[in-house]
Amino acid sequence: MTNRIILINFITLTFLKIINFYKLIIMNDKKTNYWNNNLKYVGILLSVWFMVSFGFSILLKDYLDSYSFAGFKLGFWFAQQGSMYVFVIIIFIYVYLINSLDRVYKKEKDN
Repeated sequence: MTNRIILINFITLTFLKIINFYKLIIMNDKKTNYWNNNLKYVGILLSVWFMVSFGFSILLKDYLDSYSFAGFKLGFWFAQQGSMYVFVIIIFIYVYLINSLDRVYKKEKDN
């Protein structure tokens, strides 16, 4: 009789450990997916900012100077003002993307 009880307890504990391990794997998978999406957003947005601040204002300056914006050469404008404006816009885009990502993963967490 005691052997049966020990066996039932062992099976029950093993089953509970398997369930907890499965939950841990799912939670880590969701956290990993969340951070992978977050890093993807950061990488894309920083690439855009790099292209605008370094590419447009330094590398493509001579080409962009053939155009004008508000009376200024476009390459000069990107170097002085454009990269700051783009950075502020990128901040708002990042906030929107992360808020939408949080909503998606909060819904998954609640389910």
